[in-house]
Amino acid sequence: MKVVVTLFSIMILILTWCWIDFKLGYKQHLKKATNITFPPRKSKLTVITSGKILFEDLLKEIELAQHSIHILFYIVKDDQFSRDFLKLLQRKAESGVEVRLLVDLIGGKKMSRQSVQELKRSKVHFSFSFKIKLPFLFYSTQKRNHRKITVIDGRIGYLGGFNVGKEYINQGEKLNPWRDYHLKVTGEGVKDLQEVFLTDWFHDTGEDLRGAPAYFPQLVPALQTQEFIVTNGSDLEQTLIQLIQKADKEVIIGTPYFIPSEPLFQALREALAKNVSVTVIVPDISDHALVKEASFRYFRVLLKDGASIMQFQRGFYHSKVILIDDTMCDIGTANFDKRSLFLNSEINCFIYDRSCIEDVKRELAIDIAESKPLAEKTLSSPNILRSAKESLAAIFSPFL
Repeated sequence: MKVVVTLFSIMILILTWCWIDFKLGYKQHLKKATNITFPPRKSKLTVITSGKILFEDLLKEIELAQHSIHILFYIVKDDQFSRDFLKLLQRKAESGVEVRLLVDLIGGKKMSRQSVQELKRSKVHFSFSFKIKLPFLFYSTQKRNHRKITVIDGRIGYLGGFNVGKEYINQGEKLNPWRDYHLKVTGEGVKDLQEVFLTDWFHDTGEDLRGAPAYFPQLVPALQTQEFIVTNGSDLEQTLIQLIQKADKEVIIGTPYFIPSEPLFQALREALAKNVSVTVIVPDISDHALVKEASFRYFRVLLKDGASIMQFQRGFYHSKVILIDDTMCDIGTANFDKRSLFLNSEINCFIYDRSCIEDVKRELAIDIAESKPLAEKTLSSPNILRSAKESLAAIFSPFL
């Protein structure tokens, strides 16, 4: 009995320490948090929803790079595809091209020490992003760099939801095929992606290249208007609320995790009350414990309010996309959850160009066609296991 009491006391102490550490760490972060603000730019945007197509294009552009390759991913795995990707970066660095690679410390936990050493020996400038540090150890494990940015020669950029691993090119054992949204960017907007990467690089390495002209060539404006929204655990909530409040006819949200803050949730309910159509597309299968159950308490209310909840059936749905009427859409790295709202560093692209919005609408129509509507009665029928999971999910929702 004494052993049980002792273990229970230790568990309570650990949980209390984690709670205090997190609260103090977050409070300290908010004092220092700065979001980069960019004006609307004229760019050329290409929407890519296939990992195979994305990486075929990305690897081709990396092969053609002449001066610099700057890459930031949240996740890089240790499978054959990831190793081939890293080998390409090594070859480019050995040929004289400046290569910098940032990988989130937690997201890159599967990268082997040997892979990192080989990168550095090949003169790839490498760093893990958002290292765990004192005084707020637990908070620093939760505060992650979730951005995915590539900039090649300062002229070609990419951002979106794909990471580096075999599942992202439909070779995974479980989550297959993988549905996601990514953007290829040329024109004025690339300089903003470069600025974000170099800012993150400076914060993680101390090397400040943000003013170096070599990384900011003269760019020719294109025809499509877009704006990058860069957040670091603050301001994203209010930005999305304002976005939803602008809707007159329709809001479509594609997200792998639907765990909104209360004000953001209320904004959706208010939109429904104004007869705005609200559709949420989520995966039918989940890649993390409890994230699906965490969404159910919101879905019950939204379904009663008249929203459509669509569960994607053909593989895993990892998209981060929002469509507002026919006037704007958002594609980026932020999920529709509390972690992206209040913890992660994210980058989203607001698109105002009609032709690009039409491209996104066509892709969303495919998503909806390959989804099954969630019925209200499915969530209202008694289910003890589901209820238990929902209770746990409610407690841990800020970390899911």
